[in-house]
Amino acid sequence: MSVLLISTYELGRQPFGLASPAAWLRRDGFDVTCADLAVSPFPHEAARSAQLVAFHLPMHTATRLAVPLISRVRALNPDAYICCYGLYACANAELLRGLGVSTLLSGEFETGLLQLCNRLRLGEHCGHWPDFGEPEIVSTARQRFIVPDRSDLPALSEYAQLRKADGTSIAVGYVEASRGCKHLCRHCPVVTVYGGRFRVVERDVVLEDIRRQVAAGAGHITFGDPDFFNGIGHALPIVEALAAEFPQLTYDVTVKVEHLVKYEDRLDLLRETGCVFVTTAVESGDDRVLEILDKGHTRADFVRVARAFSLIGLTLNPTFVTFTPWTSPESYRDLLKLLFELDLVGCVAPIQLAIRLLVPAGSRLLELPEVQSMVGPFDAERLVYPWDHSDPDVDRLFDRVFGLVCRAVAEDQPREQIFAALWRIAHEATDEPVPDLDLAPAAVTIPYLTEPWYC
Repeated sequence: MSVLLISTYELGRQPFGLASPAAWLRRDGFDVTCADLAVSPFPHEAARSAQLVAFHLPMHTATRLAVPLISRVRALNPDAYICCYGLYACANAELLRGLGVSTLLSGEFETGLLQLCNRLRLGEHCGHWPDFGEPEIVSTARQRFIVPDRSDLPALSEYAQLRKADGTSIAVGYVEASRGCKHLCRHCPVVTVYGGRFRVVERDVVLEDIRRQVAAGAGHITFGDPDFFNGIGHALPIVEALAAEFPQLTYDVTVKVEHLVKYEDRLDLLRETGCVFVTTAVESGDDRVLEILDKGHTRADFVRVARAFSLIGLTLNPTFVTFTPWTSPESYRDLLKLLFELDLVGCVAPIQLAIRLLVPAGSRLLELPEVQSMVGPFDAERLVYPWDHSDPDVDRLFDRVFGLVCRAVAEDQPREQIFAALWRIAHEATDEPVPDLDLAPAAVTIPYLTEPWYC
């Protein structure tokens, strides 16, 4: 039976969400084609001939891009069985089922996808598609993983690169040592599916996946775990083994501010084993917003972490949700001031200073009466509950900031130049004089990925 797995966008990474299920299905004899539409054209012939077409929906952007493609597949191949899997699949069940998607899988999806394929193979022999039972399955059951099969994915050179401090670039591989998360941040899509649980990928599987990607040209590895320190006893032995086997290999991880505070004494180990930067979802410099988002850290915690990273010589890569219903022109200006004071201007991708809060289906934010009263009806095109700020000046500020960042990034302006322009806009929005900035070029002194992180 022929299976087409489709990814639309995974942050410039070679999709683990295709490679992992491909390995499971090929092991059981299925004819699998992987199509990463972020770097490859739409596979017309495979879409016409596949018995099963499955879309990976790990994030908001990927889901929006998939919606018109689902209709395209249905038009090309009316008899195909269509499935969606990933964090955003079950959360958008009503919309996706309306497009003709028959099965939705979220969480630990490999087992469910394999079970679906086996039932469809049985139905193929019987001359009809069987009833799969539950059309929407959210599973956090433990799985025994196998090494992902990346054999028919585009080369690593087609994906985001690591720009090193000397200005050169190297190919980046991508692995996951765990999925899910212990924590319950209100705005996070992982929470909707995993509900405070996380699942580890076996150490031997992770290391073999790394070996194969190094053999394919990777000089750097991104660990895509929602929080690498969720299971620190699992995570640290992996990077120690990685460093012992590949001493020249570098890597990056994502860790909550809360865990960077708790495990501050382990940061040296990250640096010593080849970690070149740590991404952390700071989200805001306003304690009230952090409390609403249930982030588990404070502004003071962020300051402490930033100073600790500076002392040990490890790069911090903070991410933000800069525009929320609780943002004010003053709080936006204050965030920029904080980044300047902490010498983090060069560490922050400009798009992070122009991110607007998304309230997707299933968000824990919708538990808050305050949020319920401010959002409009679900927008099926944008896949969010829309909101307008109570102060129109903040929405106008966002429009200015977002427009400037998009233009500046398209022109490849340096980060410090973009920050200076935002600094001016922020002070103009609060009717204050614009203080002088003394910013040295930063992009040539810190490592960063050429595809910035966002949702």
